[in-house]
Formats: sequence, structure tokens, C-alpha cells
Amino acid sequence: MRFGPVPLAQALGAIAGHSVRAGDLVLRKGTLIGAEELAALERAGIRELTVARLDDGDMSENEAAARIAAVCAGDGIQPAPAFTGRANLHAMHAGVVELDPAAVDAFNGVDEALTFATLPAFRPVGAGDLVATVKIIPYAVPGFLVEAALRRAQPLVRIAPFRRREVALISTLLPGLAEKVVEKTVRVMGARLARFDARIAQDVRVPHEEDALRAAILSAVRAGAEAVMVFGASAIADRRDVIPAALEAAGGRVERLGMPVDPGNLLMLGRLGDVPVIGAPGCARSPKENGLDFVLARLLANLPVRAADIARMGAGGLIGEIVTRPQPREEPPEPAPAPIAALVLAAGRGTRMGGPNKLLEPVGGRAVVRRVAEAALAGGARPVIVVTGHDGARVRAALDALDVVFVDNPDYAAGLSTSLAAGIRAVPDEAQGAVVLLGDMPLVDAPLVRRLMATFAPEEGRLIVVPVAEGRRGNPVLWSRRFFAALAAIEGDVGARAVLAAHPEAVAEVEVHGPGPLLDVDTPDALASARAFATDA
Repeated sequence: MRFGPVPLAQALGAIAGHSVRAGDLVLRKGTLIGAEELAALERAGIRELTVARLDDGDMSENEAAARIAAVCAGDGIQPAPAFTGRANLHAMHAGVVELDPAAVDAFNGVDEALTFATLPAFRPVGAGDLVATVKIIPYAVPGFLVEAALRRAQPLVRIAPFRRREVALISTLLPGLAEKVVEKTVRVMGARLARFDARIAQDVRVPHEEDALRAAILSAVRAGAEAVMVFGASAIADRRDVIPAALEAAGGRVERLGMPVDPGNLLMLGRLGDVPVIGAPGCARSPKENGLDFVLARLLANLPVRAADIARMGAGGLIGEIVTRPQPREEPPEPAPAPIAALVLAAGRGTRMGGPNKLLEPVGGRAVVRRVAEAALAGGARPVIVVTGHDGARVRAALDALDVVFVDNPDYAAGLSTSLAAGIRAVPDEAQGAVVLLGDMPLVDAPLVRRLMATFAPEEGRLIVVPVAEGRRGNPVLWSRRFFAALAAIEGDVGARAVLAAHPEAVAEVEVHGPGPLLDVDTPDALASARAFATDA
């Protein structure tokens, strides 16, 4: 592949290496330069363009990503269609991620242009979860390079489904152990097992004595338990203590007592026949992450967990109080999540429409701007702030009876950035972020707004959420409050692309089907297209 600047006349048939914005022209990187694009660039005064051009034998980024993803996907993995050189691999069902780290490393060592990233091995996932991603770095790669990678790309990742579903929970009792502690343990374990498609099939309580516990373990296995969990009234202090002694007396074996994970050091792993028996550490009475979580999902997926496997858990085994850990906290109750506001930018003059105010034109029986505001409201954003300017009274009238807040922008003629700044200043302090919607995009709907909000997770680094359709980023965009100052500082008739480009590590993309994120009604033809799509829907 050749890459670099060329005179515009030589760009026909090449791929735009970078995005170009000049006046009304927006050319996104990765766009194939056809005659129409070439003419638009000429009209915009562009004389030179950085492009990529495939050589004979090259493979496009999307074709390479798709081929590699198809080969790397093992059982229980579904590759998504490739876009912008990326092919995501999703779990087809709940289970545990299985992979060979050495094989992944070998693949990533073929060439820097080909990358494959996965979740950690043995991570529990649900159906639809993102498990791995293939990313091709340049716009194209030599075909022989892809073939070399495919020779190392036997299925690299798979999902082991959860198979053990019936769990016996045995609690041993001593004087002084409050009943509410045992009841809480049952609730917590029920919730923990539900995440792995399992349930408490037997809830048994016996004295903290070897004979009583031995009989309970045997009875649970004979009744069909596929795994046995023992919560002792007293922690296990030695292999000769009550819980390991009872398991051995029942004919089982202790495979490991103690693990290099804290909290969770005092876990016991054993077996009675092929049924795993776990002596749970006391910390597992809490829903907080602990050593039990390191082995439970694997056991319920019927994956082997040996003494040597537990011995290797020390690297990363010190569990801190990190707010991003997904386990629920029972006490104190979680505060209600901070709201996410919406800004509907509806102040512009819409000069490209060449006549009527595009925001007031009907699409599917409703004014364009009303469709946008209703999508924000139905999507759950609060408050919904509408920035008005040109034709402000009529725009407000079009939104009559909607639960929206109006903000006037007297400087609307100075460009889109002034409306964005006016809206940002009106977002209440308690909002953690804002969805910025353009008032002239009538096919944006409530499900898209909800998906953006569901993906937004500042504590996990997802601070900006952008929809992607047909391989192109679109609107609306959800911004964390962290970027409000930068958004308010933008000048001129431009959007927030520069802020977006400056923080790629904070961006999460949401794949969307349909024209909603891309179609704005800037022209009569675009308005006609929106009406046609609305009618078809």
C-alpha cells in the first residue's frame, strides 16, 4: 500500500488518509474518493490530499479483519461485520472465556499491522458481550501477510458454556452465629450463582461437626447436586479441621487448602467423585469480589481447576477496593445514578435548505425538531435542553407541551459552537454528562439514545459514546461532564470533532443499523430521504 500526499487530480480511486473539513465539505477518513468526492474537494479549494492506494496483492482493512475474525472465532463466538478495519467478536451465550495466551501472543507477533485483543482468560461473560476484537492498523495490508497470520490463527478464543447449574449450599452452625448471617449468605450466593445460570438447589444447615457435615455432603451429592458449597461457622484453619475432615470422611479428597488471593485466602477446593466441593472463605458471605469468584465460574463451566491453577492466581490476586469492579455492594445501598442531560441544538438558520426552516418541516407527521426532542425524552435523558435562536418562537411552538427546557442563544449567527456553549452552560450540576443532539436529524430515535446512555461508563473509561453506522461516526454523541469546558470553548461554525479526536482513549463506539445517526436534513433531497425512511418505518 502506498500512503502520502498527492495532487488532487491523482486522488481518484484512492482512500482518504485523513478527514477533511472545508466549509460545508466533510470528508471522513477511509472514504473511497470517487468522482463526486473529487468534485466536492475541488470546489472546496483543496489542491492536495493525503491518500492510501492499494497495490496489487493488497487486501483492504475490512476484508482482512473479517477473514481473521472468522478464523479466530472458536465455539460460542460470533464475529460482527468488519468496519473501519475492526471486527468485533461477541459471545453467543453465557459462559467463561477460554483462550491460549501464548497463541494470542504468537498471532500479535506476526506483524504490527495485525492486532488481536481479548478479555482475560476465564472471564465470565453473558450472551452478546464483546469478547475479542481484530483491528487492522493501516487501510490495507499485503495479502501474503494475512495468509501468514491465518496460519497462526486457529480458533484463538471460545466460550465454555455454564454446565453445572444445581448447587447445594451447606451452612454449618455454632452457638453465637446469628441466623441473619446465614440468611444473608443464602441471598448473596443466590445472586452470585444467578450470574452463572446456576441456582441454590439445596439449602442445608447442620451443626459444625464432622459427622453431621459428612452426612450432609453425601446426601447433597446423592440428591443430584452438581457442586457443593460449604460455609463454615468457623474458618478452616488446617486440613484436619471440620470441613476438610468431613469431606475426606465422606470419601472425597482435598485438592487445595489456601489460595494466593486476598480476600479469599482460606478457600478449600475438593471433590467427591466428579462433584466439586468448595469450603468457602468467610469473605464470600459478602457480594464483594473475593477468591471464590476466581474459581466458581470455571467450575460451573466444568473447566478443570487444579491445585496448580490456584497456585498461579497470586499475580493479580490482591483485590483492592476498586469502584469499577462489577460485583454488587449490599451495604450501604448504592445511590441513584446521576442523570444524563440532553442538548437539542435548534438555533441555526439552515441556509443550505434554501427556503423554509428545516426544523419545522414535517417528517412522519411531526416537525423535525419535535421528533428529535421526543427521542431524547423517550430515551430517558433529563433534563432535555433545547437551544433556540433563529425563528425561536416558532421552534418553541413546535415543541409545545413537551417537558423540555428552553435556552435562547442570541449569538446563533456566529455558528454552531455558540449554541453548544449555551447549552453546556445550562446543564445542571448534578448531571454526569449530556447527549448532544442536532435538531435537524429526525431519524434519531429513543432506542439509540438509550443505547448511548447504557454504554456510557465513566468509571470504566467510557467517557464519550459515539454511534457508528456504515463504518462512519455520527450523531448524537454523549459527553462526560469532564469535557464540558472544552466543548464550551469551541469557536466558529464547527462541532466537537477536534475534542473527539484529541481523546481517542475515552471513546466508546456503538454500532447502529440504519440512517439515523448520519442523515441530517440540510437539503431538500435529504429531507425527502428522511420522509421516505420515516414512511417505510
